[in-house]
Amino acid sequence: MTDYEAVILDVDGTIVRGEELLPGATDGLRALETAGCSRLLFSNNPTRGADHYGTKLAPHGIDIDPDAVLTSATVSAAYLATTHPGEAVYLVGEERLETILDDAAVEVTAEPDAAEVVLGSFDSDFSFGTLWESLRALEDDVAFYGTDPDVTIPVDGGEIPGSGAILAAMEAVAGREADAILGKPSAIAATAAMDRLDADPSNTLVVGDRLNTDIALGSNAGMDTALVLTGVTDRTDLAAAEVEPDYVLDSLAAVETVL
Repeated sequence: MTDYEAVILDVDGTIVRGEELLPGATDGLRALETAGCSRLLFSNNPTRGADHYGTKLAPHGIDIDPDAVLTSATVSAAYLATTHPGEAVYLVGEERLETILDDAAVEVTAEPDAAEVVLGSFDSDFSFGTLWESLRALEDDVAFYGTDPDVTIPVDGGEIPGSGAILAAMEAVAGREADAILGKPSAIAATAAMDRLDADPSNTLVVGDRLNTDIALGSNAGMDTALVLTGVTDRTDLAAAEVEPDYVLDSLAAVETVL
């Protein structure tokens, strides 16, 4: 048994990297189950919904309930549906994110001049034309959000540019910062996670590989945090970090020592 009621787990860089299961991930998940912790997977991937992770992890023998999964895409869709109902959202992002927004009854427009809200995210087709249109969409002081701040995304063989890089370009040309980030590490994301877990933040552990998202989410919300070194952060990064984790683990397998 453990004092922790619940655990929020990052996915990419913590459980998997690309399509490959990280060493020790299964052992760590088994330790959490044995300890009786409620488990929520929370990915800042803005192109996937909850069902994706059940399909992705099933071949590795990991059973995931879609109700125990959040992504920056699903949190963003829920937030926009609630706070901007009926308003036209101009999206810089992937078609899969647009589908998730549509499923949440968020109105998406392809016309920059019709934008009442702008949402910036990962877009593999991002171009000068996209940046120009986003500048037009942001001209009238409309609400401006980002799905997540991840500048890079870990993939098999390295990293690729992420939402944070695209948001930085949009902010630069518009001369303004996004009003809010909707995924990790925002208070919006923390509230969404705790609503799913129905646990006290002081009895919740956040485990992830990014200091500025996973660890910041937990620290800002009064949760304990554990950084795993299987993703984008190494021990050198810790020396200059503004946010410090409560624990540093070589991999998810070592979570048993925290419990």
